[in-house]
This record gives sequence, C-alpha cells and structure tokens, in this order.
Amino acid sequence: MKKLLPVFGMVLLLVAVIFAAGCVGTGDESGNQTATPTTSVPTATPDQLKIATTTSLYDTGLLDSVQDYYLTTYNVDLLITSQGTGKAIQSAKNGDVDVLLVHAPAQEAEFMDSGFGVNHRGVAYNYFVIVGPESDPAGIKNMTPEEGLTTLKNLGEAGNESIIFVSRGDNSGTHSAEKAIWAAAGFNYTADISGNPGNWYVETGSGMGDTLTVAGQKQAYTLTDEATFLTYKKNNNLPLVPIIDEGETLLNRYTVITISPEKFPDTNVDAATNFTNWLISADGQKFIGDYGKEVYGKSLFSPMVTLADSTLPPFNIDSTTPVTVPTVATA
Repeated sequence: MKKLLPVFGMVLLLVAVIFAAGCVGTGDESGNQTATPTTSVPTATPDQLKIATTTSLYDTGLLDSVQDYYLTTYNVDLLITSQGTGKAIQSAKNGDVDVLLVHAPAQEAEFMDSGFGVNHRGVAYNYFVIVGPESDPAGIKNMTPEEGLTTLKNLGEAGNESIIFVSRGDNSGTHSAEKAIWAAAGFNYTADISGNPGNWYVETGSGMGDTLTVAGQKQAYTLTDEATFLTYKKNNNLPLVPIIDEGETLLNRYTVITISPEKFPDTNVDAATNFTNWLISADGQKFIGDYGKEVYGKSLFSPMVTLADSTLPPFNIDSTTPVTVPTVATA
C-alpha cells in the first residue's frame, strides 16, 4: 500500500492540471485543445458625414477609396449619395447632406451667393473630352470644342444619319459644361439645341456612365469627363475614342462646399471642416493625385496643389487656405 500512495498522488495532480487547462480552453470536434478567444475592446462608434456628389467622382471609384481610407484613418463614415450636380445641389438646398463635392462653377456660385454654402475650396481638376467613334464620321478631330459641336449640329440638321450627339441632359456639371460650349459657339441652348433637337441630338437624362453606354451603342459623340471615360473604356469595352481633348472650355474643376449651419443647424460642421482640410492637405492631395496610376498609368484627377495659383483664371478657386468651423449667429 505504501508503494501505491505516490502513484495515486501523481494521478490526482495530473487530473487537477487537466481540469485547470479545461477552464482556460475549449476543445474542437477532434478533441484538440484550442485557446479561448480574447474579448476585443470595441472601437468608438464612427462619426457620420453625409456627402452629395457628382457621378464622375463616384463612378471612377475615387470616392470608394476615399471612403475606406477615411473611415480607417479618422473613424468617420462618409455616407455618399452620387447624382448629377444639379440634383446634388438640390439635396444640399433641402438640408439633406453636410457636404457637396461638385463640378459646376456657375451653379456653385449661385449656391454660395444664396447663402447655402460655406468654406468653398478647390480640390482637383481634369478635362472634359468629346469622344466618338474611331471613324469620326463628322470629321471633327482636332477642332476646337466650339467648332466640333457646331459641325455636329450642321451635319445632323442636314440629315446625315451617321451623326448623333448624346447629351446627359440632366443639369449635371457635365451638362452645364456642354451648355457653356454651345454658348461659346454662339448658340442659345434652349432655343437652338434642346428646344429644337432633331434626330441628331439625344438626351439621356442619366449619369455619365449610362450616357457613355448609350453613345457607344449608337456609335455617337458625347461630352464626358476624362476620368469616367477612361474607367468605362477599360471596364466596359467602350467602343469610343477621344476626338477633341483641347480647349479652355474643357476645363473640369472639382470643389468641396460645407452646407451652411445658418440655414441648417444640424449640419455636421466639425466633420465637414475636418474633411475639407484633409482634401486640401498634402495627404489628401497626394491621395487624389495617386488614384488611378496603377490601373491607368496616369492620375484620373490632378490635385489642385499642382497649380501655382488656383485663384487665377480659369480656375478661380482657393485651394490652399485651411477652413475653420463656421460660426452661427445667435439671436
């Protein structure tokens, strides 16, 4: 019996060790011991910033990348609604968002003059291009934008069935740029173009991606921002090529505006201020400038920091002065 006691004690000790191990682990179906998961400390609930933007910034994927980066880095969830600039501005006038990211200078000026916006800053630019079938049936390649649209109008009205121009027709930034080109060419857009279009002029009332798709299907011409064109050309085998890509009226600048807290006290002005300052910061400008390089071999958007002075014509926008949280007058 004396020889059995040490062995019995060792067995008890072994059982105790196994029992203790069982308290700190769980077994899988094979019987192997696995570590008990540790409880992670939850992160703070992200702040939310509501943004209305143009389709060209969203369709290219830029804002998807910004959204992911900004949430990870600053714990702010960017809630983005993509639509034409006209509709985006209307959303802002309704107080539905905190920030606008758009590209229609005349509409932006009216928005600011009416007191709906504060902290207006330039963030990026690229150029519009007139694209069309590679055969260029109208023969407008290398014309000025004004000469090109005039030629399309003349040939279309003369009954040339191979000549079609597809317009967004949606009061977007791109549509506003098209109307500006018609005006520079000497036409009244409402009376001479949209009011009396004929078969050669087609309005989609849709975003840039849909309009490019329609133009491709019809082997037609259209005006597009370069970034969306490159994106759809690569991802959708778009059968169109750049026809006219030079001219001052093709400049396409993008700006950010905070919705006025005077008109809408619920505007998240703190988050909007921080977001604007990030966009014009060295980090934000590098992010914009780097986007697209790996896929397209070039930036889809040029950061405003590349300009010597963006306040000069034809840009006419401050892109460097940090913004501050706007104050709201008290009664």
